Amino acid sequence: MRSRWWTAGAFVASFLCTAAASAAVTASEYRTSLLEVYGRYQAVFALRDACSTAFPAMKAANEKAFTGWQSRHRRLHDELDQRFALMIRAYSKDDKDYARNFGKYNGAVLRQRDEVKQSLLADRGDLEVRCKGLPEFLAGRDSDLETEFANEWLVLRQWQLPSK
Repeated sequence: MRSRWWTAGAFVASFLCTAAASAAVTASEYRTSLLEVYGRYQAVFALRDACSTAFPAMKAANEKAFTGWQSRHRRLHDELDQRFALMIRAYSKDDKDYARNFGKYNGAVLRQRDEVKQSLLADRGDLEVRCKGLPEFLAGRDSDLETEFANEWLVLRQWQLPSK
């Protein structure tokens, strides 16, 4: 799943420019790291959506596990969304351009997520196994984006987010 999202995430990279970088991390490294983590984050949403569509009987259990995953990792997910929005901001000329670009890029992410969902739905046998294991996956280490993408987070966090 990781490589599929990296390839799919390239569309975002082609449109976004970057903010000022620290000397230790290049803009390309930052963008690549963000797309790796953000792609995996979106892949979890696509899997949840595919499972809900294909196997409605599993929806309640999977949704409970998904909600728990979001709660446990809320800080990280918020930071990831903020970093994605800041890349869009860096590409935008002003607030009006930012609003337009934010909608455009989020729409592209949602379209990509739906493509991944449709791809998952095409192989019901594999999908059923993954859906049955979704609660365990969401409770486990593999769904912890900070642990699974530790190197990417080291790169990302070398660029400080603006203070609120």
